[in-house]
Amino acid sequence: MDIINLKIKAAQIRIDLMQMITRAQAGHTGGSLSNTDILTALYYKIMKHSPENSKLENRDRFIASKGHSVESLWCILADLGYFPKEELETFSQFGSRLIGHPNNKVPGIEMNTGALGHGLSISVGMALASRREQIGYKVYCLMGDGEQAEGSIWEAAMAGAHYKLGNLVGIVDMNGLQISGSTSDVLSSDPLNEKWAAFGWNVIEIDGNCMEQLVATFEAIDSTSDKPTLILAKTVKGKGVSFAENQVGWHHKVPTEEQLQSAVAELQQQIDSYRKELVANEYNS
Repeated sequence: MDIINLKIKAAQIRIDLMQMITRAQAGHTGGSLSNTDILTALYYKIMKHSPENSKLENRDRFIASKGHSVESLWCILADLGYFPKEELETFSQFGSRLIGHPNNKVPGIEMNTGALGHGLSISVGMALASRREQIGYKVYCLMGDGEQAEGSIWEAAMAGAHYKLGNLVGIVDMNGLQISGSTSDVLSSDPLNEKWAAFGWNVIEIDGNCMEQLVATFEAIDSTSDKPTLILAKTVKGKGVSFAENQVGWHHKVPTEEQLQSAVAELQQQIDSYRKELVANEYNS
């Protein structure tokens, strides 16, 4: 999938997740919107995986350590065919598999996550297993910037560097906000770039809502390196929905029907604009 089509897909996923959260009257809206571009790049362009065979031995692994922002992941897995898209209508309902955190009863989910700070340790173990068994898969772990306050993150960071896990990629969704305020006010972890580098990781700083930068960065990672990679992805909480952008109140807030319609209209305008760009490119070529 080319860059413009990836942007279209990301906007479509944002529409799906806004509709799903509104229907369920529950969900972590802001963080799911901020990480949508990251997940879209991984699942539609970068990762080796198979909806038809979710247990493919050499599949790349994705761990959502910031598991509370699962809505974008549910929508992507449904869109790819890991489970019927109609099942999104059961999100957060009694008896549903699609709960508010990743659930490994659902195809495409590697591990139950959501207790912050655990995902990177899981990812280190998976990356080490891949190398020792010579299977050859990569492991991608998405963390939050507020999550960097968890001590277990840094234990895992030490282990990843110690075992020289070049097939391990950590991603920090740096939207600057968490449930109780800005990350800098709640507990500052700056300078994150210097800290991760000091722990022995190859650190790359990018715009985490720029599809071009995401794809180029992921494609350039050398999995044969003796260093794991940490991507500091600067994002906007609530990205794509203007009234939710950079608003701490949208960490865990449900849109009204009126707000949903406004968000869908705004996202559809983005899609229409990208499609015009596609047509123009085809004409010019």
